[in-house]
Amino acid sequence: MAKQLNAAQYVAIEWLSIPNKGGKTYEEIAGICGVHLNTLKQWRKDKTFDAELKRAIIRNNSHKLPELVESLAEIAIRDGNAAMAKLALQVNDMLTDRVEVDSKDSGNTDIEALKQRIAALKKDDGHAKE
Repeated sequence: MAKQLNAAQYVAIEWLSIPNKGGKTYEEIAGICGVHLNTLKQWRKDKTFDAELKRAIIRNNSHKLPELVESLAEIAIRDGNAAMAKLALQVNDMLTDRVEVDSKDSGNTDIEALKQRIAALKKDDGHAKE
């Protein structure tokens, strides 16, 4: 069963997911949650807490994504920034890091003949294995 977060952790997540932590310090957020600062620091290291914090950050900032994507292209053009241009193209799925292989195999490959050829080549090179 997945670990459950408590109410104090959800309060902390809401504060931590706001830009600039809503103007609060970590000490103030810990106080609002009714826990010690060290407890808040331990929560930050917890995978379940961290995953929920990331989801909250996305929820709180998703409305800004169109402007962010638009600004990538503007910065790339204005500054001649190749890295920003690459990122803008990747975000718009116009540039990928994947390699596509087009196989012309008709399914008639003779595996046994290939194995014999490999064995013969190894033997000719003096690399034959016993």
